[in-house]
Amino acid sequence: MAEGKVEERGEAAEAHGWRTAAEASALPAVSGHRAPPRRAPFAAVLRVAGQLRSDATGRHALAAAFAEERAHGHFFLFVPVFMGAGAALWFAAAADPSPLAMILVALAALLPAWRLRHREGWPALAAGAAFLVPVGMLLAALESARLDTIILDAPVTTEIGGRVLSRESDARGAIRYRIALETTQGPVLKRAPGVVTVLARSTHDPIAIGSGITGRARLGPPSGPSLAGLNDFAFDAYFAGTGAVGYFYRAPTAMAGTETGLEGRVRREIATWRNSLTEHIRGRIGGDAGAIAAALVTAEQRAISAETVEALRQAGLTHVLAISGLNMVLAAGTFLVGARGLMALIPGFAERYPTKKIAAAGALVMVTLYILVSGGAISAVRSWIMICVMLVAVMFGRSAISLRNVAISAILILIVTPSAVTNPGFQMSYAATLGLVAGYAAWRERPVRRESRGGRFQLLGGSAGRFFGGLLLSSLIGSLSTLIYSVGHFHRIPAYGLAGNLLAMPVISAIVMPFGLMAVLLMPFGLDAIPFVIMGKGIDWMIAMSNWVASWKGEIVIGRIPPLAFLLIGVGGGLLCILRTRLRHAGTLLVVLGIGIACWPDGRPHPEVLVSEDGRLVAVLDGARVATNRARPPGFVYDQWRRALRLGELVKPDMRKTAGLTLEDAGEKPAGAPEGKRPRRKADRQKARDALTAALDAAGKGPGFVCETKAFCAAVSPSGWRIVTLEDTAFLGTACDGADLVVVPFALRLDACRSGARLVTARHLRRTGALEIRPAAAAAAVASLPEAEFTSSVETLDRPWSRHRTYDWRTGSFDNGQAVSDNDG
Repeated sequence: MAEGKVEERGEAAEAHGWRTAAEASALPAVSGHRAPPRRAPFAAVLRVAGQLRSDATGRHALAAAFAEERAHGHFFLFVPVFMGAGAALWFAAAADPSPLAMILVALAALLPAWRLRHREGWPALAAGAAFLVPVGMLLAALESARLDTIILDAPVTTEIGGRVLSRESDARGAIRYRIALETTQGPVLKRAPGVVTVLARSTHDPIAIGSGITGRARLGPPSGPSLAGLNDFAFDAYFAGTGAVGYFYRAPTAMAGTETGLEGRVRREIATWRNSLTEHIRGRIGGDAGAIAAALVTAEQRAISAETVEALRQAGLTHVLAISGLNMVLAAGTFLVGARGLMALIPGFAERYPTKKIAAAGALVMVTLYILVSGGAISAVRSWIMICVMLVAVMFGRSAISLRNVAISAILILIVTPSAVTNPGFQMSYAATLGLVAGYAAWRERPVRRESRGGRFQLLGGSAGRFFGGLLLSSLIGSLSTLIYSVGHFHRIPAYGLAGNLLAMPVISAIVMPFGLMAVLLMPFGLDAIPFVIMGKGIDWMIAMSNWVASWKGEIVIGRIPPLAFLLIGVGGGLLCILRTRLRHAGTLLVVLGIGIACWPDGRPHPEVLVSEDGRLVAVLDGARVATNRARPPGFVYDQWRRALRLGELVKPDMRKTAGLTLEDAGEKPAGAPEGKRPRRKADRQKARDALTAALDAAGKGPGFVCETKAFCAAVSPSGWRIVTLEDTAFLGTACDGADLVVVPFALRLDACRSGARLVTARHLRRTGALEIRPAAAAAAVASLPEAEFTSSVETLDRPWSRHRTYDWRTGSFDNGQAVSDNDG
């Protein structure tokens, strides 16, 4: 009993920043209220290094540090870290690791981990890691096997029929349907995906969620990485359950839908509720303000214009659009304050009933409804779990904000969806939360100083100073915590993001979210018009501030960084937030080492040629300039190239049109061609050869591509490689004879040019993904193409999200992928 009271007093003292008697007796005596001297982190690192010079002193210091970390319960915080590391290792493997081996390793490590669970020191931590890492790998394997998403193997045009699961519309009226695919015709797909996402651009009445839908559509597999090391959208689609993406040729039509089970009906009702709420909010608030207001409530962002999204990104405010901790905290906090205020107005109610606990229970119901209509993104689920833990703690009179709550939410997410560990939103969300909670703890435990009197401005200056100071500090901590993830995943950082947050966040916190919550609560009574108008004005202010900050042109493009640097900085930052003793400065060392690796040149030559996954976009890099074979390169691919490689000026192709390059253009009909049938196009070899020679000569003198309209484009790389991209296979022979590299965006049965030129077709790119071509490291000033280094964006074909690339629809099996066609029938 006495021991329990002592532990309780110790916990209370820690929660309020007090020191226990043992800790106080260990402190040197100081006079007055002067705070103890503070030392810089690097000074602490040097001090620890000096102590480690003596083995005995070093062992004693490490043992004491581990004991203190264990006493504060920080070893528990490493449980999600080790589980996440195991899941990440499973996803990064070149082939599926053996489940039996993972089970045996976990069982072998279970007994040591259990016996050392109460011990202090690194052996206990290592035993826990040896058990939790294979557990995380097993969870990742179970999730992959449970989903078993079928991804379409090749582009195909077919008549589809299915049931609408959800829909989203953009500002131009186009509707993106998520469809549970049930039938395909003309051709019938042998390996049809279960769920597809199809865009309908034609004007039509929206088809209700849950209803049947049919139409002629062009479907294709989700794209892989645009370059090696970039985001793999096929991976994301696999774990989202999406097997194909595409578009309708004409407006789809509604048909009778099949009845689903209880879970399907619940999902349909939630999706219908979410869609109706989105359309209602957009109807109340027009333009981009209405689209952003809907995104804050239901997370549907497609209606926001690209210009506004880019302005928010450059101002560092895109986190506002995600249903994350900020939105959840503001919504729950507004509800708590409002509910307690309303209950306080009832005479005698606050004296008889626990208003704080009642308000917390109401907020718990409110945030649960919020997560249902928000789409269930990882950041939203993480925030919902954390808010629920905090509200339950409030209901039971316990401390609400702690790193333990963060760890509990991470463990729950990793148990259900371990693939979230690879998601940028998950990583940035937890990095920001760790930084803010650790920063709050450090601020709470800071030495207390006597505040000077502020005279007549004491109330205004003190309140305003604390508000804006807290806003500045939280924005700074959040920006620094997520900086490495912005660089690692998006290869850029908003230089003026801090200014954008300081200008917009007060309005978002005081006007946008409170009045948005008020409007949603008043919506059933038809009294939501005025709150939505006020919310819209606040969003207009946010957009205006974003455009102003974006006009400063402060985006900094970093480019790709080595994966090792990303890992070291991320782990080091996590250790700085999790640990509280001198051990945390190991994180400082890791961060410094990671920054050094990121800044150190890798020594490899810069790539000279880039080829997109579909073969339709080819770029030649020459110093700060980049030339493409398309006057308007697709932004989805080119923007990723630009940021990852820090590309400079875009040089557009020189378009020409020489008459008579094909016999059909010259009006001649090949001998033996049947009547009434369009003959296959054939090139006039001599004219085509002359045109290609002239194009290569002109490209050798200039920086860009020289193109013959609807025929071919030619360029010369800095190493002298002659590159030809084809728009018409009639010129394949001519291109092979005159080029070193020929890129064809069609699936051909031909593997190589007879002339020895390197041939890259859609069949090759299907297995390799996008290509980077760079001279060999030890090459001379002018290197030959056979000596060049070809880097594929798809590193393995043996994982579930990339195995579809080896499927042969003719044999119905996974093989070497020799027979590939633009037809899945």
